[in-house]
Amino acid sequence: MPDDYPLPWIGEVEQYLAEREAGGAFEVYDDSEELGDDFLYFITGASEEMLLAVAADVAALPGLPPGVYAIVTDDEAEEMGVGRRIALT
Repeated sequence: MPDDYPLPWIGEVEQYLAEREAGGAFEVYDDSEELGDDFLYFITGASEEMLLAVAADVAALPGLPPGVYAIVTDDEAEEMGVGRRIALT
């Protein structure tokens, strides 16, 4: 991504998740999505504890904006962004 991209941290998150997904501990499901003022990443394929640890690691990456959180949900949710919200920063 260009240095002047308005949300440069997006590329950092995508790279971080791709590198760790290769280890097989979890799966990145689908592409990230913008929902209002939030940017959603979908990870699956591991225990809730493991997925929250991955989300916490992402939240700790340098350059991310404040207010990072995780939504614990399942594939039965009626819409994106619905579920138990857990603050990470």
